[in-house]
Amino acid sequence: MPIQHINADIALQARARQDSLTKPRGSLGKLEDIACWFATRQAKIIPDTLKPHISIFAADHGVTIEGISAFPSAVTGEMVKNFASGGASINVLAKQAHASLHIIDVGVRVDTSSIDGVQQCKTTIGTANILHQQAMTQEACQKAMNAGKHEAMQAIQQHKNVLIAGDMGIGNTTASAALICLFTHEKPKHIVGKGTGIDDKTYVHKIQIVQDIINRVTHQNTSPADYLTEVGGFEIAAMAGFYLAAAEQGVPMIIDGFISAAAALVAQNIKPEVTQWMLASHLSEESGHQQALDHLKLQPLLNFNMRLGEGSGAALVVPLLQSAIALHRDMATFVSADISSKT
Repeated sequence: MPIQHINADIALQARARQDSLTKPRGSLGKLEDIACWFATRQAKIIPDTLKPHISIFAADHGVTIEGISAFPSAVTGEMVKNFASGGASINVLAKQAHASLHIIDVGVRVDTSSIDGVQQCKTTIGTANILHQQAMTQEACQKAMNAGKHEAMQAIQQHKNVLIAGDMGIGNTTASAALICLFTHEKPKHIVGKGTGIDDKTYVHKIQIVQDIINRVTHQNTSPADYLTEVGGFEIAAMAGFYLAAAEQGVPMIIDGFISAAAALVAQNIKPEVTQWMLASHLSEESGHQQALDHLKLQPLLNFNMRLGEGSGAALVVPLLQSAIALHRDMATFVSADISSKT
């Protein structure tokens, strides 16, 4: 299914409205750009108030056996339980943003079926160790992507008009770093970050592991179409599917941090136009996030030195986006307020 086109005529009309509001032209800076961005994608000169939905995709990673994380892989399942009980950062931020929130297990090692509020779309119990072998089969990858597409479609059918994908998976910064290196052709030392907060010794080790993963893949002459199956994660695959489905339906997405950017690169490789429907929420503290955003041609709205994941940065900016739309909608114009405009 093709990606929806952007309405350029609406963009001009929305900008004209911004320029007619009772303020010096451009004085609200990026808030003006945000309002026009949503107007263009909703095909409405005055866009509707946002109705956000957040989907957290969770899965485990076999590469954790290489000692690249400060936390054991058991934390993935434990955090899924925390999400379901409402105790995580994303729960707080979703509530503040008036966003619906779903948690989807697409490959957690432990059985989460007894946890209320966790949707079961498990492909298998985590990926293989990508240092030595392919992360997943093509069939498993497609199943995870389909889970993400289905989740996006469900949200759109519930009339949600902006979508956020969050992630949970110990080891997924290693998989994401490998993906970002492969898509951007950057060296691991420029991309790999400290993830969950590893010490300097582990950080050096992690860089070498990612370099060895890249070497394995490049020696096989793997094409970009297969990067996801070679080094990705099931949650990353689901997020990529989620992004593609949203863009195909013409629904904007707020991209979170490092993991989300890796998934966005996967989606971009499949359908380059998908990035027209993406808004980058923030710049992650993870080293390679800026390079990933540069490749996506996205500019982050905030830089709060965050590196949590979960969709937290994307959820955080929702009230800011709502303010931009409210200003665009509710401010008086020079004509309606009977104020002289600049001559």
